[in-house]
Amino acid sequence: MEALILTSRHLRRSMPTVCRSCDRKLRQRLARSYTKTSRPDIYDVVCVGGGPAGLSLLAALKANPTTASLRVALIEAQDLSKLRSWQLPSDRFSNRCSSLTPSSAQFLNKIGAWGHVRRDRVQPYHEMQVWDGVSDARIEFDWAPGSAPSGRTIAYMIENLNLTSGLLRRIDELTGITILDGVRVESIALGEETEELDFREWPIVHLAGGKQLAARLLVGADGANSPVRAFAGIDSKGWDYGRHGVVATLALEGNGWAGDDMKIAYQRFLPTGPIAMLPLPGNYSTLVWSTTPSNAALLKSLTAKDFTALVNAAFRLDPVDLEFMHTMSSGHEDELAWRLQHTHFDAQAIPQNVVGVQEGTIASFPLRMRHADTYIGERIALVGDAAHTVHPLAGQGLNQGQGDVESLAKTIDYAVSHGQDIGTRMSLEPYNAERYAANHVMLGVVDKLHKLYSVQTGPLVPLRSWGLSAVNAMGPLKNFIMQQAAGNGIKLL
Repeated sequence: MEALILTSRHLRRSMPTVCRSCDRKLRQRLARSYTKTSRPDIYDVVCVGGGPAGLSLLAALKANPTTASLRVALIEAQDLSKLRSWQLPSDRFSNRCSSLTPSSAQFLNKIGAWGHVRRDRVQPYHEMQVWDGVSDARIEFDWAPGSAPSGRTIAYMIENLNLTSGLLRRIDELTGITILDGVRVESIALGEETEELDFREWPIVHLAGGKQLAARLLVGADGANSPVRAFAGIDSKGWDYGRHGVVATLALEGNGWAGDDMKIAYQRFLPTGPIAMLPLPGNYSTLVWSTTPSNAALLKSLTAKDFTALVNAAFRLDPVDLEFMHTMSSGHEDELAWRLQHTHFDAQAIPQNVVGVQEGTIASFPLRMRHADTYIGERIALVGDAAHTVHPLAGQGLNQGQGDVESLAKTIDYAVSHGQDIGTRMSLEPYNAERYAANHVMLGVVDKLHKLYSVQTGPLVPLRSWGLSAVNAMGPLKNFIMQQAAGNGIKLL
């Protein structure tokens, strides 16, 4: 269809009738959004936020013939030219990596972005070992013969910058996307009615420098502290975990116990939080360690040798021994060597020894859970972290965002093909209905897992250990869980 040409008649027709009294009160509350000399540019879709979610949405809309003629704009505070030219040597990796499920990769391929990702820096993994740090109960996630939806791959480890750079290259390949980067959103407000146009129910995005954009649909892909969500008056509920996620890029003594043909991810649940080591190409891995703020501060203060010693200890020592090592300010390498003489473990059931950490990659961030009350408002839609924030223990944050984008793009496609106004709450309701419940279940499961494995003593320890071992022995149930995690399972809601 042709790009939408918005006239006074089109705009007035989409607005409900407002009584004079209500109209007068509304005008008193709202500051004037524009003047005759500063009229906003009109767009069908304005997306605030140039991360994976926002970029994927714009690529999906422009790659689809039904929605390709929509007038769309992206607003991003960072300079995107640096991301377009992003590259690192083959032996260096960013410390912010994500686990991408096969279904998310298929969506990226569908919108034409997967081919623009640097695949030599993407590492598929084929098995995941998860165990209880207190009881050593264990579960192995790998595809049973004939049950894998896409080969043996459970997920792909990808640097966030690699994904973002690939999406930008795909967007540059497409046409009709206005990119406003390196510019800050100063405010968002409803517009007003003039003799020519009626913007009383349209969001007007005010940018630094005076530029204004009127959005038929304003999409918030602008992170956990979303200005779009704040403008819409949508509350977000949740809590902080009192934990920090420590990330780093590690070098191992080898390419994994099974080499490059069978990469394995590892996760051990400790009383202070889970520690995960996820494979990157070659002998590199990315670390995500959820721990207390004091432990995180210690880890960031250590020398490279002591840091690697403490990471190795976290996969090998008893939690009591590990707790003692967290009280030390130095000497962790020697302490670990002594304690390993008195510790028994199966070397091939845990990651290979860490022999180094990439300089400048040790960092931490606070962990929290948040969920917006709704993902939509009148002419508003939220995706990704603007709608929900999840604990990283399940590696589902990026995949939830991609699921949001795929669903929203499908909803917009339906509205356009059926002649609907894409910004009305009625048109957006299918997106909210599909994604809210699914994300709520995932957030709840991950939150309960975190709390369950934070217990160090009492009857919960043997109960959870029995449950983990039982699931490991039930092939069909384990395959069902893996299908759900991979995004290929049946819809539960």
